[in-house]
Amino acid sequence: MVTIAVTGHIDLADEAVGPIRAGLRDLLAELRDDALVGRSCLARGADTLFAEEILSLGGSLSAIIPSRDYREAVVRPADLTEFDALRDAAAEVTVMPYEHAGRAAYEAANRCLLQGADRLVAVWDGRAPTGRGGGTADTVAAARLAGVAIDVVWPPGALRSGT
Repeated sequence: MVTIAVTGHIDLADEAVGPIRAGLRDLLAELRDDALVGRSCLARGADTLFAEEILSLGGSLSAIIPSRDYREAVVRPADLTEFDALRDAAAEVTVMPYEHAGRAAYEAANRCLLQGADRLVAVWDGRAPTGRGGGTADTVAAARLAGVAIDVVWPPGALRSGT
């Protein structure tokens, strides 16, 4: 069994989605094992693309929800159907013991994401942490400290929205 966690940007530009999805598909097909497990917090953007690709390869999805109010407080109405479908498709769902979404909940979810993971896939533009905590760069740094292998997926020309 191989367990692969994901971290990545939520604000992917529309034109970046196809190349990032293809990059994830290629990487996961390479890493595929008889028992592929993907761990995701199911945030929009990278987490969702990763979860969809894990399931399309016949893998098992493990969802880590940062807080009890995450769906209501964070998931945009346009993303609810997709979020619910992925959560329902997950073989395992862990809801972190936080009432409200926020920095502490995100940091705890990211620690849980990395526990026992064989690899981390980072859909990441390589920028340094913002200092707010719980972001993609923070998770990559934590994985490095923990000795977790990291694969970065950021195809040439990929952009975040607004950049």
